[in-house]
Amino acid sequence: MIKSFKKSINTEDIVQVIIGASALTVPVAFSEESWRLSETLPLFNVILLVFLSLSFISLYSIQGIFQGQIKNRLSHFIFRIIIDYGVALIIVFIVLFALNRMPILEDPIIALKRIIILGFPASMGGVIVDGFDKE
Repeated sequence: MIKSFKKSINTEDIVQVIIGASALTVPVAFSEESWRLSETLPLFNVILLVFLSLSFISLYSIQGIFQGQIKNRLSHFIFRIIIDYGVALIIVFIVLFALNRMPILEDPIIALKRIIILGFPASMGGVIVDGFDKE
């Protein structure tokens, strides 16, 4: 099972997601508006951003990476979405941590909100760059 997933995503794919996520995270991460938004945005809206992120990643992956052929590769498709979103969130965490805007110990709810808010553009950038050279 793990071997089949390794065939669906490789190191090049991960690097592409990292580059794409970084390209869209960095400009937004330097914005004080995004930091303040994490303090005021209601939890419902944060959950909606997670849903939108996963939906957009899924839609782009279906067409851009799998060319609409996911019927026999559903597990690969889901695995790829999880990896793309997870890598994007890790990049966001690292960038915010480097900017000293990741209050993970002082206020973990704000930290999580910041990751999710910035994860929206990061995940879009990551999946788009990942889809440039697919099948």
